[in-house]
Amino acid sequence: QVQLVESGGGLVQAGASLRLSCAASGRTFSIYYMGWFRQAPGKEREFVAAISRGGGSTYYADSVKGRVTISRDNAKNTVYLQMNSLKHEDTAVYYCAADRSPVVVTRPNAYDYWGQGTQVTVSS
Repeated sequence: QVQLVESGGGLVQAGASLRLSCAASGRTFSIYYMGWFRQAPGKEREFVAAISRGGGSTYYADSVKGRVTISRDNAKNTVYLQMNSLKHEDTAVYYCAADRSPVVVTRPNAYDYWGQGTQVTVSS
């Protein structure tokens, strides 16, 4: 089992950057695929990015491709989401998720473990 805690959210202006972090408990972080999802008010939770166990493979939603980079540091049990050129439509609660072997990395229901989320608000 793994526990996840996100941090790094906040209120920024459009065009700014933020780096979100997700710290995981336990000694087996490297066995998990990690994903970032977001949920805006009144909308379903949507995929943002994911990264394989060793970091060699990354996946991005079309809506963020080119603006967002996911990375991980297995020695620190942490996954990051660097977000640049933020837009108002990026406003949402951002969640990190973990799963040992997600069937489809872009689907929320493929992940067993979730953090509590961190709010990102982008003013236009």
